[in-house]
This record gives sequence, C-alpha cells and structure tokens, in this order.
Amino acid sequence: MNLAEINTADTANEQTHEHAVAEIPLQAASEDIWDKKYRLKDKNGDAVDHSIEDTYKRVARALADVEEEDKRDYWHERFTWALRHGAIPAGRITSNAGAKAHKPATSTINCTVSGQVPDSMDGILSMVHEAGLTLKAGCGIGYEFSTLRPKGAYVSGAGAYTSGPLSFMDIFDKMCFTVSSAGGRRGAQMGTFDISHPDVMDFIRAKREDGRLRQFNLSCLITKDFMEAVKNDGDWDLIFPANASEMEQEDIRIIWRQWPATSDNYITDDEGRTACRVYKTIRARRLWDVIMASTYDYAEPGFILIDEVNSMNNNWFCENVRATNPCGEQPLPPYGACLLGSINLTKFVSKPFTEEAAFDWPQFREVVAVFTRMLDNVVEINGLPLGKQRDEILAKRRHGMGFLGLGSTLTMLRTAYGSPESLEFTEQISYEMARTGFRTGVELAQEKGAAPILDADIEVSAEMMGKRPQMAADGIRVGDKIKGRILWARYSRYLQQFASTGDGDDAALLKDLEETGCRFTHHSSIAPTGTISLSLANNASNGIEPSFAHHYSRNVIREGKSSKEKVNVFSFELLAYRELINSQAIPLSQAEDEKLPDYFISADEVTPKQHVDIQAAAQKWVDSSISKTANVPTDFDYEDFKDIYLYAYEKGLKGCTTFRFNPEAFQGVLVKESDLENTIYRFKLADGTMLEVKGNEEIEYDGEMHTAANLYDALKEGYYGKF
Repeated sequence: MNLAEINTADTANEQTHEHAVAEIPLQAASEDIWDKKYRLKDKNGDAVDHSIEDTYKRVARALADVEEEDKRDYWHERFTWALRHGAIPAGRITSNAGAKAHKPATSTINCTVSGQVPDSMDGILSMVHEAGLTLKAGCGIGYEFSTLRPKGAYVSGAGAYTSGPLSFMDIFDKMCFTVSSAGGRRGAQMGTFDISHPDVMDFIRAKREDGRLRQFNLSCLITKDFMEAVKNDGDWDLIFPANASEMEQEDIRIIWRQWPATSDNYITDDEGRTACRVYKTIRARRLWDVIMASTYDYAEPGFILIDEVNSMNNNWFCENVRATNPCGEQPLPPYGACLLGSINLTKFVSKPFTEEAAFDWPQFREVVAVFTRMLDNVVEINGLPLGKQRDEILAKRRHGMGFLGLGSTLTMLRTAYGSPESLEFTEQISYEMARTGFRTGVELAQEKGAAPILDADIEVSAEMMGKRPQMAADGIRVGDKIKGRILWARYSRYLQQFASTGDGDDAALLKDLEETGCRFTHHSSIAPTGTISLSLANNASNGIEPSFAHHYSRNVIREGKSSKEKVNVFSFELLAYRELINSQAIPLSQAEDEKLPDYFISADEVTPKQHVDIQAAAQKWVDSSISKTANVPTDFDYEDFKDIYLYAYEKGLKGCTTFRFNPEAFQGVLVKESDLENTIYRFKLADGTMLEVKGNEEIEYDGEMHTAANLYDALKEGYYGKF
C-alpha cells in the first residue's frame, strides 16, 4: 500500500475504526509490566488501580485538575477518551500522576540534564548530590563529563595530578546503582564526552571492563569538523583549556577554540574563544575506527551530532546543549527537563492485514490535539526536586510527544518497514503530529499564555548574530532587545520548515507562532518506549522501531533477584494477525516458526541504511530528537557495519545508535530464542570442572533459577562478585 492509498482513510469514522484491534487481550507479559511498573499500589502493596481503566482515570483526573475548576470534569472526560484511543503518557506520568498520597516525593518528568559539572572536587560532589536527588525522584539524568580536565593534569590546589573524568564517572555510577537498588527501579544516566577531549579513547573503551559504568549509556559529542577530518583522512587535535602557567611554556602548543564550558580559570580572547592546550594530535580515522569497533562489540558509545543538535534547536538564542537524557531523544541545556508521551499508532488502523487497511488521519489529529493539552498540564505537577530544574521547565514548558508502534502499524497496513512507502508514511505521521501540536500550542497560548521565554525581551548578542546572519539583513543589531517569540519562530531553522511546505495553513501557523507565541518551545521527540509499549500497548513495536522479533525473550529486572528474569513475549501484530486473520492450531509458544506474510518485518531484516532512512524521514518534523537503534545480526560483516554513522551524518541526523547481539560482551534487554540456543556459555565449578550449557537452558544457583545467559551476565557484571 502506498501513501496515497493510506491517505484515503481520511474519510474513516468511528464505525470503521471499530474494525481495528482494540479488543486483542493483553498478553501475560504486558499485564505483568503494568502491574509491576504503572499500577498504583498503597504502602502495603495492595492495588489502588484495579484495572488499566482505573490507571487511565487516575492520570486523566490528575491532569484535568490543573484546569479551571468549572472545566475539570469536561477535560477529565476528554483526557480519558484520548488515553483509551492511543495516547500513552510516559512512564513517570503514568506511574506518578495522581499518586501523591502514596508517593509524595516522585516526579512526573522522565528527562533531565545536570548542570555543568565543574572542574573542581567541590563542584563534582555537588553535582553528585543533585543527581542523587534527581534519580531518587524517578527522573533519568544526563551529564557532560568532558568539562573535567584530563587524566594526569596537574591540580595546583591539591598539589597532585588528577585521575581524570572516567574516575569521577565511576562515582556517579555507584551512586546511581545505590539509589536504584534502594528504590527497586533501575536508575538511568547518559554520559556525553567531547570528541576532542584528551581522554576520549578511555571514554570509548570504558565498558570493555566488566561491570564498569553499567548505570550509564555513553555517547560521543561529534562535530562537523571531526566528521570532515574523518572523510578527508585529516589530523585531529585532542585539547583542553590551558592554565596560566601552560600559556608561558614554549614546548606546549596552544590553539584558540570556542569551548562549551565556562570557568574563571579559562583564558579567553575578545571573540569569546578559549586558549586550549593541544595534548596530542592523531589521525581522525584512527579515533573513528576505535569508536566503530567498540560500537560493533559493545553497542556503545552512541553518536550525537552536537552541531546539528544546536543548529536545529528552537531555543538556539538562549541555550547551548551539551548533553541529552539517558536515551538520547531529548537534548537539553543545563538543568533542562522534559516530559514525554507517545501515541500508539496501531489504534488508528482499520481493517488491518486486508486490501482495505487504512489509517484514520482525522482521529489521529484529534488525539494529538487533546494529548498536547494533557502533556502541557504535566508541567504544573512536575515534582522536580531541584529549584533550577523547576525554573527551567516552567520558563520553556518543553515536552516531547512521539509515537510508538510504527513497525506494527506498517505491518498491519501491509507495508514493509524500510520500503519507500514506509518512509513516506513515517514523514507524514511526524508532520501531522507537529502541525497539529503547534496549532494547539498557539490556542493554548491564547487561552493560558505563552511559555515565559517567548514573552521575554532578549538582548541580542554578537554570538547570536554569528549564528543567524539573516538577523543583520533584517536590520537587527547587537544590543537590540527582541521578543523571544520572534527569535524563536522567525529564526528557528526547524520552525521555518513550515514556510516551505506550500500549504497556506502552515504559513498562517508560522505567522501565529511569531505574533502570539506558543505554550511550549518544543513539542515532539520519539522515545524508545520499551515498557509502555510492552504493557499498555500490548507489545506494539517500540517507538520508531520495527518489532525486534515476533516471538522473543525480554530480560526483566526483578527486585531482590540477582540476575534478570527471562520473559516470553509476542509482537502485537502477530497476536492481531492470529486473532483477526489466521488463528492456527500451532501453539503460540512455537510462533517463532510460524509462516507469516512477507510484510511481517523484524529488526534484523532491516538494513542499517534503512534504519537511518526511517529516522531521517521522521527527524525532519521532530523538533527534539529520536531514540533509534539500528539492530544488526551477530554475524553482520564489520566492513558493512562501520560506515553506519558516516551515513547518519550525511543524512543530517542528530544522533545514531546500533545494537549487535554479542554474547561474549553482555546480554541485551531483548533476545531471540534462536540466538540463545546457538550460544554456549561455560561455567567453572568449585571442583574445577567446566559446565557447558546453551544460553536458554535453566540453571539453579544460589537458591534462584536463571537462564544460563542471564546467570553468566550477572556473574560477569559483579552481582555475585567477580569471576
């Protein structure tokens, strides 16, 4: 089915929509995740939410109570309707909204970024303290660690040499593990690191050590200059700001660069550049090869094109982004915070798997509009633990609406994930979500007021003029005071895309954004949606991804258990296909062997370039970023693999990550039965003999049952002590 055929569903109504798949019973794994993560319980563990409908009503009531008193019942009804029809707030909202009587110290915000980590002991430990409070509230957090001086640099105050950024990251790692162990929910952190820092090689290789930095996702901050050096086989300087004594030494090379961090100890010139010491010069391709080899073996580090992030940031005039939330879909400034929510696309497919399969665009737009108001209301009940975090979210009111179930939905529309038709559909979904969201944002600004930063008078700086030369052509000068909404709408490279669609409504929207402002500065991002997809969406495919497989295992953390628990799950589209089209006698447990139509695509059938192409199709209309993983088989050729990130750069993405199942390195969250069965794990017993077992075989150890793969992983990572 092509996009033109899909668009004919504009005439769909509620009656035809009933032919969709809302009544597919939840699989056991989905109910279990809802019960463990999102169902509200009292201090005794007794259920307050007796059903998922109760969860919907609790969340809807908490968000509707933000409205004026005489409108609360109306919006409670509308919000409940949206939740039933595909709107799924992110985990912290679903878990904590309306739960204050039982969980008073938790937040409804998923994403935060730390303040700049200062290059001093007091500063680092103050950030550890703030991060601990943030994680305790249930929020994920990101940090940039390349603000810390490299290993071996002299610290004059201590009269000693520093152990470097990685050693301080270990402190954050242990703190996160301690906080998450006490709370029963794994903490989530992102560590970013500049590609020009002298310790970047250590950062890239950090996870090769068993058990190190396991509470972190890691990503390199990549610049256009570095990528061009890779393409041209040029040299690359590894640098860090110089101190006064280094400036006087003749044998030290100094260069002047724009440096993202600020410090009273840095030496700057009239153009705002910082004096940096060159610690080493290497071939850019050598560094690139180390990144790609590590990514091939360990799925990290990820790749953040920080130039593109800042160039396309709606808040370009008041932010410098250097870190993201733990999964990368929210690039945020210091103390930035963002709430999330996703729309389950499978809810809008009528007559799935048939020639008449169609997508209900009018109802999709209606859910987007109602959900936008819901997410905006979350700002008022954010529950963030730090004053600077609360100030930041109230000033900009950014949120990230995305979608989940793209892969499942394409399958239900008989469209292969990665095909040209799927790219058109993906771009259309993102565009409709963005246009509807910003139109709703204008209406909310008229009703409730714009985000404060957009009503503020902003003094124009030389740096701002350098970023947007068009301002000079428009007669703006340094020192002028301009309304935030004008800098935001007129000079945002993202928002100006609405001027190029040729749609008169889009042109009118852009004018309204400039004249009225918007309730929020950012509207969309696409999160990985792991457990909300599995639970409330009955294992529709995660976020923008295809389904990992149609029958596979999920490794779940259980409180009090030393290894992860293996849980069997089935893709939503497989359940729907069996329910609606082809209910076979074959047991569901054997579904991995089931013959399915060719348009049933799983992740390892999608080429890396197709993964990137899908992400690029969505990114055009996503104003934050996208958490996307290019899954490749274990035996995928390294020579074909290593150019994925280069292709992502050429497509203008903000970031990219990959995953290749490598049993020698670690266990992933999602694992196919065939991979486990084909992997042999070896354990040395107390008497010195070796035990060889397949990864999916059950083993009893320390009074618990484990799969061999998960036990091996737990032993290697130190949950039972080191080997």
